[in-house]
Amino acid sequence: SGAPMGKLHGVVIALKDVICYKDHKVSAASGILENFTSIYSATAVERLLQEDAIIIGNCNCDEFAMGSTNENSSYGPVRNAADPERVPGGSSGGSAVAVQSGCCMVSLGTDTGGSVRQPADFCGIIGMKPTYGRISRYGVIAYASSFDQIGIFGNNIPDVAQVLQVIAGADEFDSTLSQKPVEDYPALLQTGKKYRFAWLREALEHPSLDPAIASAIKEKIESLRKEGHTVEPVEFDMLEYIVPAYYILTTAEASSNLSRYDGVRFGHRTQQPGLDLTEFYKQNRAEGFGKEVKRRIMLGTFVLSAGYYDAYFTRAQKVRNLIRQRTEQIFAQYDFILLPTSPSTAFKIGEKTKDPIEMYLADIYTVMANLAGIPAIALPLFKHPNGLPFGLQVMANRFQELPLLEVSAQLMRR
Repeated sequence: SGAPMGKLHGVVIALKDVICYKDHKVSAASGILENFTSIYSATAVERLLQEDAIIIGNCNCDEFAMGSTNENSSYGPVRNAADPERVPGGSSGGSAVAVQSGCCMVSLGTDTGGSVRQPADFCGIIGMKPTYGRISRYGVIAYASSFDQIGIFGNNIPDVAQVLQVIAGADEFDSTLSQKPVEDYPALLQTGKKYRFAWLREALEHPSLDPAIASAIKEKIESLRKEGHTVEPVEFDMLEYIVPAYYILTTAEASSNLSRYDGVRFGHRTQQPGLDLTEFYKQNRAEGFGKEVKRRIMLGTFVLSAGYYDAYFTRAQKVRNLIRQRTEQIFAQYDFILLPTSPSTAFKIGEKTKDPIEMYLADIYTVMANLAGIPAIALPLFKHPNGLPFGLQVMANRFQELPLLEVSAQLMRR
């Protein structure tokens, strides 16, 4: 008769190439980790395997999860299955396309500033980032430790809820984890409940937002109001500070986290002869890291340096706190915040690589959830006149994953 079947028996799952799976290769899509085999499994992977999931493989991503298009990978770009000329979004682009193209039922990515929600948006699937501290980060190659969180891609809410229930919860290997019990996410109550939604006026009236995306979301707001929900605009005057604060803090953490990759204990080692130790380290890193990773390490090292620390890092921490407080004030009055996920639909490969600043500013709607540590989900509700998918982003207060999944199921049913 054998053991009872696990909750994920027969479910085919793919992993982003920053999540460790014992005896399998993991490289964070970077030359510096070429041919590195993981010596242990991430807690999330252990929990999937305990419930009989089938792990099919690992997925390309932006190197060290740094990027919004999946063009910064030592393996080359990932292509959007809806249009191979276009990017799938990033940094979890491979994980998104794996679900989009039917290679697996669900996949895991990581979301540091939108790296699950934005590719989900570009690929027309669901992407959820839970509360910071809901899922163990043990066995995830770190980018920015106070922001990183494993997220889930799927085609429907019950699948996402089931995977979240399996991988969430306390773990002695991650001290930043919440001890809160894991709720029964798959029980998704079909509540006919009326909710209170806030939408950010500054976000929907932002000049960078594609007009077709803005009008689809405004129509959605109208129809929710007609169904008897409360849907009100709120002021959020800190929108323009979100991206700068995010990039200062995450690059600082990255500069610290990535200092361990020196080519001595593992990873890429230069073949250049006759170098002294300092030159040897420098050369390993120069050859091993790609351009975007170098850019962020240098930016982070700069904002942490003596003389600039207070001007940048300390002030960005204060901004993060203000954003967290403002978000809490909104949730004191509303259940959810509605936002676009991305200012545009998927763009062409190569289209935005010239200008890193333009690329960074495209994260305007997703990084708020990471700065505040709250859960957020991207729901594929719309089709653009250009034929490409896009969605609605819904954010909830800390540890309100269950109501977030319930309202998401309701929104997806229309």
